[in-house]
Amino acid sequence: MYKLTLFSHTILFFCFSFVAFSQSDKVAPKYSNEFLSIGIGADALGVGNANVAQTGNVNSGYWNPAGLTRVDKWLDVGIMHSEYFAGIAKYDYLGLAHSIDSNSTMGFSALRFAVDNIPNTTQLIDQQGNINYSKISSFSAADYAFLFSYARKLKIPGLSVGGNFKIIHRKVGDFAKSWGFGLDGGIQYQIDNKWKFGVMARDITSTFNAWIFTLDSQTKEVFSQTGNEIPENGLELTLPKFIFGGYRRFELGKKGFYNTTEINFDLSTDGRRNTLIKSNVFSVDPHLGISFGFKKYVAFRAGVSNVQYIQTIDKEKKLNIQPSIGVGLNIKNFSLDYAFTDIGDASVALYSHVISLRIQLDKPNNIK
Repeated sequence: MYKLTLFSHTILFFCFSFVAFSQSDKVAPKYSNEFLSIGIGADALGVGNANVAQTGNVNSGYWNPAGLTRVDKWLDVGIMHSEYFAGIAKYDYLGLAHSIDSNSTMGFSALRFAVDNIPNTTQLIDQQGNINYSKISSFSAADYAFLFSYARKLKIPGLSVGGNFKIIHRKVGDFAKSWGFGLDGGIQYQIDNKWKFGVMARDITSTFNAWIFTLDSQTKEVFSQTGNEIPENGLELTLPKFIFGGYRRFELGKKGFYNTTEINFDLSTDGRRNTLIKSNVFSVDPHLGISFGFKKYVAFRAGVSNVQYIQTIDKEKKLNIQPSIGVGLNIKNFSLDYAFTDIGDASVALYSHVISLRIQLDKPNNIK
């Protein structure tokens, strides 16, 4: 009986162990708010998240807010749903972008990454050792982000800037929750629709999450007896990340066929990560995406990301990549995109299907 209680409490502990880790890593842990690095939009996921330079629709609020200036409709709407680990984790996105005038655009993005219906067995066994299955409840471990974006074209032709103010809410049932705030900034420069360059600065001022824990005495006692650290209220910082991108479009003949290529370099400032280029101060993660298409109607995409060396069971190092493929269809003001991605470990091959929609709406006649 008691072992069952220890086990259930230990499972609960792992739901927010990432927060306890933040306390041991001096407020600024690696991979803080990492759910915001997954990416949104099947069009971008299909090219390995290499999208900072070419993004130019409602999804730019996430990728690079400067790209919102290329939204030329009264309202651009984007939605996405994906699932990970055989449907255990669900990831959803909604984006809105409104063209204010020919030079400026505002946008809003909402993201949710969560594991729902987690059994809570902390009250399954009472102090007398009796089991009461009616005491089993469920909870969610969910991360939310809300981005408010603004972008504007500058006087230099092809140059745009944009920024995000973001609110982050993370919750683990009734046990822990946090609120956070941060700023992003982006810039894009376009030359003749062939060359595009972009820079995205995420968490440019560092984003903080203020955590509050509400653990009962029984849970604290089990944590202590099992050697787990009891998390305390505190502040978690997400250090800045800079993403540099370059894009090139090639026309394949005169029939409307084309090829695009973009390469991005993610420079994180939270110390050494398991990336292709790393140091004790920063790490650089490159990713590449290509696409082939016909006019604006159809595009086939492929990309590689998460390039890193991993150690096998035989203690040998091998190069590992995260592949992705995708396809997109566009009919007038309606776009449907699909991507097939892996989480990065070729030996496990946990693939996910991602579908996203985008609808461009003209200004209604009854609105002046």
